[in-house]
Amino acid sequence: MNTSNQQIIGRIELVNLPEWNFTDLEAKIDTGAFTSSLHCHHLEPFEKEGESWIRFYMLDPDHEAYNEQMLEMPVFDKREVKSSNGDIELRYFIRTQIEFFSSLYTIEFSLTDRSAMKYPLLIGRKFLRKGPFMVDVTSKNLSKNIKTEES
Repeated sequence: MNTSNQQIIGRIELVNLPEWNFTDLEAKIDTGAFTSSLHCHHLEPFEKEGESWIRFYMLDPDHEAYNEQMLEMPVFDKREVKSSNGDIELRYFIRTQIEFFSSLYTIEFSLTDRSAMKYPLLIGRKFLRKGPFMVDVTSKNLSKNIKTEES
C-alpha cells in the first residue's frame, strides 16, 4: 500500500466546528463505525419553510466547551443506525463544516446521546475516506503538531 500521500492521524484528534465556533474538540477516530456522530441533547425536530430542521444543544453542561447555545440545522437525512451496543436507533443527520488537520471539509453527523462515551464526537469511515487518512492507533492528537508547525 502506498502511504506517501496519506495523512497519518491518531486514534484521538482535535477538530474545530467553525460554523458553531467550537474549537479544539476531542474526537475519537473509529474505523469500525461507518458514520460520524455528534453528542447532543434536547433534540427538537421542526418545519421551516416546508423543510425538515432540528434544534439541539451540543455537548453536556459539564463539558468545558459547552456554551448553552441552541443550534438549528436543516435535516439532511433521518435513518436507522446500529449503535455500538447493537441497538437500532432512528437518528437525524446534519451536514456542517469540520476543520481537520488545518483543512476544511463537509461532514455528515448523526445526532445522538453520547453522554456515556468519553468523547463527544466520533469520526467514522465515511469521513475518513475523504483524506486519504491512515490511522495510527498508537498515537493521538497528531493534529497539534500540524498547528505548531504553522505557528
